[in-house]
Amino acid sequence: MNPIKVGLLGIGTVGGGTFEVLARNQEEITRRAGRGIEITMVADKDLERARKLVGKAATVTADAFEVVNHPDIDIVIELIGGTTIAEQLILKAIENGKHVITANKALLATRGNEIFAAARKHDVMVAFEAAVAGGIPIIKALREGLTANRIEWIAGIINGTSNFILSEMREKGSSFETVLKEAQRLGYAEADPTFDIEGIDAAHKLTIIAAISFGIPMRFKDAYIEGIAQLTAADIRYAEELGYRIKLLGITRRTPQGIELRVHPTLIPKRRLIANVEGVMNAILVKGDAVGATLYYGAGAGAYPTASSVIADLVDVTRMHTADPEHRVPHLAFQPDQLSSVPILPITEVETSYYLRMRVCDRPGVLADITRVLADSSISIDAMVQKEPSAGEEQVDIIMLTHLTVERSVNVAIARIEQLPVVVGRVTRIRMEQLGTH
Repeated sequence: MNPIKVGLLGIGTVGGGTFEVLARNQEEITRRAGRGIEITMVADKDLERARKLVGKAATVTADAFEVVNHPDIDIVIELIGGTTIAEQLILKAIENGKHVITANKALLATRGNEIFAAARKHDVMVAFEAAVAGGIPIIKALREGLTANRIEWIAGIINGTSNFILSEMREKGSSFETVLKEAQRLGYAEADPTFDIEGIDAAHKLTIIAAISFGIPMRFKDAYIEGIAQLTAADIRYAEELGYRIKLLGITRRTPQGIELRVHPTLIPKRRLIANVEGVMNAILVKGDAVGATLYYGAGAGAYPTASSVIADLVDVTRMHTADPEHRVPHLAFQPDQLSSVPILPITEVETSYYLRMRVCDRPGVLADITRVLADSSISIDAMVQKEPSAGEEQVDIIMLTHLTVERSVNVAIARIEQLPVVVGRVTRIRMEQLGTH
């Protein structure tokens, strides 16, 4: 049987890793796929670098459309990134009857509904394991391995840059700004780290995970997104003292009122395995009704881990290349006509627990004033710490952990607490998750 011919768009870090791993493990991959898989065309703006990497193994061009329009190409791998030219290339490849593999989480989260509709129209596959959590096969697990389950909730550390920053802040007691500079020096953070530190990258990935888990269209615009830039070393230290770690989590949960879709810093108990995931590593905790909780851990980025997922998709598409489209695994796990229009809950309707830190004047009656405000909003306190004032200081930190409550009630209570004359500045609020039965 003739080999499958592949066109690679972009031979940067991941593209180069994909080309190398495919060549290195060619025999093993062929045995698994049932036929050879060859990258025969590569498109990249840096022609000299691309030619050094591929040698005589593939034709190199600066025109990516030359690849997607070439009649001999069966599968197109899109590793350019971005949401403009990448979308045009993917849609053109689909129109030309070519299967597509992509690691482009931003494009799928924002335009995935249109891309999948085009793929169904032209009877081709769009595979995207590498779009979420690098080398962790979470898409495969959710679409196939856990298909017997009604997924209840998912909580994931799905951005390595932010996890590295929080790990370093906790370990060294350094400020956010100091650790961010170190992350940039080490190459873990981009020169413009906005997508990572503001939670946008994690929200792109969470959008994809939620769609597959709950059978809903991509709903990125409805996600609640909050980053880590406002976190202080003091809050990380206080959380540790109380038995918690702070992680940037992507959380999606099925509730009777709708689906939660939120990314934000979260206190989680230190005893949870996911709380001990450090550095640039990723981890995703999935709770299914039949299997219970399962944890997926590994490298969330990098040339070879991401290449592992790209090539896994290549093998899958090769195996199913000649299959009747009706017999392929649906893009979002559920049959296209069975996707649900269940609403995404606004953050004000989400129920969780909270860490509240407030700076107050050290005088009698302060606690009574604050607890009265919380009681008026039906918020009960689970734990409380009042720090001793430093010598000569007249202000102290009070930290409270609440029981479960609805966010809108917390918003009202915080607004009232900040108006109290004994409270200095703003109240710091960080959400908490036990990641147990709730």
